Amino acid sequence: MADVLSSLDQLKDAVGVATPAVEAAPVREPQRDALGRSYATGKRKDAVARVWIKPGSGKVTVNGKPMNEYFARPVLQMVIGQAFSVAGVVGEFDVMATVKGGGLSGQAGAVKHGISQALQLYEPSLRASLKAAGFLTRDSRVVERKKYGKRKARRSFQFSKR
Repeated sequence: MADVLSSLDQLKDAVGVATPAVEAAPVREPQRDALGRSYATGKRKDAVARVWIKPGSGKVTVNGKPMNEYFARPVLQMVIGQAFSVAGVVGEFDVMATVKGGGLSGQAGAVKHGISQALQLYEPSLRASLKAAGFLTRDSRVVERKKYGKRKARRSFQFSKR
């Protein structure tokens, strides 16, 4: 088998066929600060979250409060936990986040985006699963502006024929 492959290479060299060079994807280095944390920014609607993650017991703190106290609705807590479950690292990282702007739903989305970004910076091997789930992409949908002559962005004033 090896002699067949070597004769193929010799034939390619004689004919002048160039073998394509296969370049490996650049190896990403983990980005951590002096305290062993990774930092990322997450955004959703008008909310902006600054997120730090470090190895720990799975404690999530948002604006100085525990996650279940800041985000009382279970749906919002589930949104934040999605990034960990997709990456398969539930309960392995402590999260410290500060978030401002927008409402609670947008803030939860911003924290999820920030956690996903920070996870892939801390451990680049998690990037593929997070990207496949769509957690690394900034959701660009924002509120449409109000137009003049209208009550809201598209809603007209009530029309009365008589």
